[in-house]
Amino acid sequence: MAKEERPIPSRRASDRGRLGRLSRERVLAAALDLVDSEGLSALSMRRLGAELGVEAMALYRYAASKDSLLDGLVEALYLQLEGRLAAEPDAGSDVEEPEWRHGLHRMARATYDVCLAHPQVVPLLATRMMAVPMAQRPAAVLRDHERVLTLLRSAGFDEATVAEVFRAFTAWLLGYVSVELRPMVDNPDETDPAFRLGLHRLSAKELPTLRETAAALAEQGGPEGLAAGLDALLDSFTRGSASAASG
Repeated sequence: MAKEERPIPSRRASDRGRLGRLSRERVLAAALDLVDSEGLSALSMRRLGAELGVEAMALYRYAASKDSLLDGLVEALYLQLEGRLAAEPDAGSDVEEPEWRHGLHRMARATYDVCLAHPQVVPLLATRMMAVPMAQRPAAVLRDHERVLTLLRSAGFDEATVAEVFRAFTAWLLGYVSVELRPMVDNPDETDPAFRLGLHRLSAKELPTLRETAAALAEQGGPEGLAAGLDALLDSFTRGSASAASG
């Protein structure tokens, strides 16, 4: 995505739009709505300014560059995650499991729900984290890191294992969401499953297993698949560790 350069202002642009004076929250909310409806390619300072009823120049008070605006979208998702966790009281686990493990499942499910509500923004959770050093990430992202690390510390893991499980948990969660959101349907107007998935485009000779498995791959694993995979992941770290398994 080409970097949008900040213009040199010749005058102070008004930040009072159709709905009143702007704020960072209003700018990010409008950016999120735009990306949800039209995708990341539609997002520009000029287009966002038009949506808010202000000149593009006025937006630079709230996002210093296009990259800053993209980081703001990541921030908006993590703020929604925080809001979801705060709004939904933790009823505890239905099964006997350590509190730290239940907490990780709760965070994973909330993240899954937020990501599926804003699929167009999900790629930024990977690309912006690859571009932004940890200390410069949005505060909401850092607070998410802190929540996960605190849960792992409470499990009794040593520092090296905390880091290892944190990396594995993050990789599984974001990887699972990315796979859930991959487009699989070739022609949504087709009623026949084979043509709907475009299996006729896949070579039966070169890709026989892919053709046979495509229908199953097209089904989402859902929250159940997320939880099952997370359990398997955590089991691999807690197996044989009495202190961690006991919580």
